[in-house]
Amino acid sequence: MTTITEHEEQRVDKANASGRTPVVFVHGLWLLPSSWDRWATVFEEAGYTALTPGWPDDPETVEEAKAHPEVFAHKSVKQVADHFDYLIRRLTKKPAVIGHSFGGLLTQILAGRGLAAASVAIDPAPFRGVLPLPISALKSASPVLANPANRNRAVPLTYEQFRFAFANAVDEEEAKQLYETFAVPASGVPLFQAAAANFNPWTEAKVDTKNPDRGPLLIIDGEKDHTVPWAIANASYKKQQRNDAVTEIVKVPNRGHSLTIDSGWREVADQAMGFVKRFV
Repeated sequence: MTTITEHEEQRVDKANASGRTPVVFVHGLWLLPSSWDRWATVFEEAGYTALTPGWPDDPETVEEAKAHPEVFAHKSVKQVADHFDYLIRRLTKKPAVIGHSFGGLLTQILAGRGLAAASVAIDPAPFRGVLPLPISALKSASPVLANPANRNRAVPLTYEQFRFAFANAVDEEEAKQLYETFAVPASGVPLFQAAAANFNPWTEAKVDTKNPDRGPLLIIDGEKDHTVPWAIANASYKKQQRNDAVTEIVKVPNRGHSLTIDSGWREVADQAMGFVKRFV
């Protein structure tokens, strides 16, 4: 049975009482909901009500996450999508949904279920039908995929792995600061699901791109992203473009996978907000 935490329940109640349009933020692997805190503040100041739910069993802090990595294990794409689905259906207004990395894939799944008034998928993980597989994406995923046993584990990134996968477009000092501030272990399951999606007709890593209720969608991708290179983001865009709703894509120059949390986060937040404001 899908449930939400007491804190998430309180946030839903507050959002419903506010009368404002909700914006639901969806984090990806190796991050926590707190990675959206600055974004939430900006959207609140712009007149929205922000919700930053966790994946099931997410710890409250990075310190707690590092102390108890086992809580991240076994979280699948469908389990997390259903968690957000349950929360969103408790909102009295259809929200905008914004996600990063695997959160970008989840955002598109939720939009494909007709749950988003508008959605922004940032550096989104690929879904079934997205075929490009650049070498840098394979290398970024290799800390998990190199060992089949990692499917049932929570897998942390070393600093060097984080530097390549997330923080390749910032300097060494900022990369270390981002690693210490934000990086946590992650469930291995979603990466194995995404890697096998094009070979498994029943995969959970699939998106209903044709739903007429999908709503407007913006895909944002960092030019220097190793984890979700432009070829993957653009292939996702081409699949989504078949929908009758507005579908757009933006390439952010000189930015890597850390673009939502690094020192240039505000530029990306403003792009996302500009799109949301057009439709919500």
